[in-house]
Amino acid sequence: MQFFIDTGDIEEIKEAVKWGLIDGVTTNPSIIAKTGRTQEEVIKDICEIVDGPISAEVIATDTEGMIKEGSELAKIHENVVIKLPLTEAGIAACKWFSDNDIKTNVTLCFSSNQALLAAKNGATYISPFIGRLDDIGADGMTLIQEIRHMYDVYGFDTEVLAASVRHADHVKHCSMVGADVATMPYKVIKSLFNHPLTDKGLAQFLADYEKSQK
Repeated sequence: MQFFIDTGDIEEIKEAVKWGLIDGVTTNPSIIAKTGRTQEEVIKDICEIVDGPISAEVIATDTEGMIKEGSELAKIHENVVIKLPLTEAGIAACKWFSDNDIKTNVTLCFSSNQALLAAKNGATYISPFIGRLDDIGADGMTLIQEIRHMYDVYGFDTEVLAASVRHADHVKHCSMVGADVATMPYKVIKSLFNHPLTDKGLAQFLADYEKSQK
């Protein structure tokens, strides 16, 4: 399973890249707004750090506007993936980008039917939001399983990109049910390192070493 970091914070990206775990980056308008910079500036900087898919989301809500905006974003770097909302306009734009060999990430997916539409129009990635489903009492991981099964049955090339990942258990379960990618905030990736027995064991090893040197 690939790891994408979900952030526009350049320092977070640089730190995570040092671990050798980051395969790509996802952003969205909310993330970009927090940086106080333009999307183009942020995406350009990210592309200099990460050699992998970089999702940049359109703001337009109509198909023509999405195509125009996405085409400009795609010019920034060959690794830019155009992020589109799962709406009628977004799915139509997805078809246009697919036909023109521009990669897409269809986002805000909350059902397997929606995921089917994206795959039929050639989306590169589908982004089911598991955390937001959990928030309303639904089971986000069941959706990942449904999409995985559907795509495997029909041989769709669209990759399942688990989004709205809130904690380490989400990551574990995504890997167990076959998500191709999980995109996570910096704090979630960092939490994957943590276990109290690791800390305790290391402290004991170091204490024993110190004793042996006396």
